[in-house]
Amino acid sequence: MERKNKQLAELARSGSPMRIAIRRLLADRMAVASLLLIVFIAFIAFLGYLITPDSSPYANGQHLQLATLKPGSKVKFLRVAMQHEVKRRNILGRMFYGQEQDYNEIPVDSIYFDGIKVYVREYNPIPEGDAIVTELTLPEILFRLNPQKKYLLENDTITAFLFNGQQAILAVAEAQQRVLNQNLVTRRFLLGTDRFGRDLLSRLVIGARISLSVGFIAVGIALIIGIVLGAIAGFARGFIDDAIMWLVNVVWSVPTLLMVIALTMVIGKGFWQIFVAVGLTMWVDMARVVRGQVLSVREKEYVEAAKVLGYGPWRIIFRHVLPNIMAPVIIVSASNFSTAILLEAGLSFLGIGVQPPAPSWGTMIRDHYGYIIMDKAYLALIPGFAMMLLVLAFNLLGNSLRDALDPREIEKA
Repeated sequence: MERKNKQLAELARSGSPMRIAIRRLLADRMAVASLLLIVFIAFIAFLGYLITPDSSPYANGQHLQLATLKPGSKVKFLRVAMQHEVKRRNILGRMFYGQEQDYNEIPVDSIYFDGIKVYVREYNPIPEGDAIVTELTLPEILFRLNPQKKYLLENDTITAFLFNGQQAILAVAEAQQRVLNQNLVTRRFLLGTDRFGRDLLSRLVIGARISLSVGFIAVGIALIIGIVLGAIAGFARGFIDDAIMWLVNVVWSVPTLLMVIALTMVIGKGFWQIFVAVGLTMWVDMARVVRGQVLSVREKEYVEAAKVLGYGPWRIIFRHVLPNIMAPVIIVSASNFSTAILLEAGLSFLGIGVQPPAPSWGTMIRDHYGYIIMDKAYLALIPGFAMMLLVLAFNLLGNSLRDALDPREIEKA
């Protein structure tokens, strides 16, 4: 038994430093749990509109009479065919941009028929309140009609003239049954609805996509600018190093949130603008870390050997220096990811980030923070809790990466 344990320990210490670091990372349960949570949130955010109950663009299907429904609430909807052309998207278009529904949903308490006419008693959250009754016809519920000549009723038989020039003929009783079977549906709101009657779960999923997108793009911008400037400053030294570090210190001296606000005022508010603004304020951390690491390895033997062989500075930097300093870069990137998520949420809360109707966790908190002192505090707590979990996962993963990639610990292993 001892011999077997010794063999397993030797196996765990064998391999390249990167493999040892990966094994040490996977041995950390907290790191694995954080990584699984990040992957899960990224997966559902990637699928986006394909899995959300409300697949309309920005999950913005509003029903004001359904405002602030409690989680798990069920509501009946009558689906009425749209009387205008709806542009259909392929699966990728639906995944990234959503799909406008080819029907209009009316929340109902009950419906009843009078021949070809349909009387809809709309949903009323107050049972003793006045009922709103809407009158519709069977053809306009079932079909997209020709605006010049809509339908004809003869001997309890409906002849509907469709927009594409075709006709649909069916009996009144058959049309009534089709409305009950196909157009009257029940939807459950698992997390309830917000103050505009929008499905909270759908907006939470699309909000996760925005938060992760800000993290990826902002960290990408910070990586490009920070690695290039930090590597040049650390490798060149002299006047170039002094000039770059002067720029770093100037940007560093301005509070991050104020810098982001100033940039958003210059380049505007919106989806892509906030990505650029956050990315342009996060590169200083990366530049300082990269410069320090380059300074520590520029005098190494393999760098001196590359200089003796006549390699140019750019080849030495990108082929020999940067691959050997990626461990701290990965750690800082994980930390910057969580910082970018918090910055985006903070800016959206202030109203200068991602603009409505695009769902953002910060916007969702801003819209509902007044409900915290009421019996509907979950409207603000759910997006806040989701943001807390994602930021915590990135911070824990960053700490685990720091320990796993520590050269001293790898040498001990």
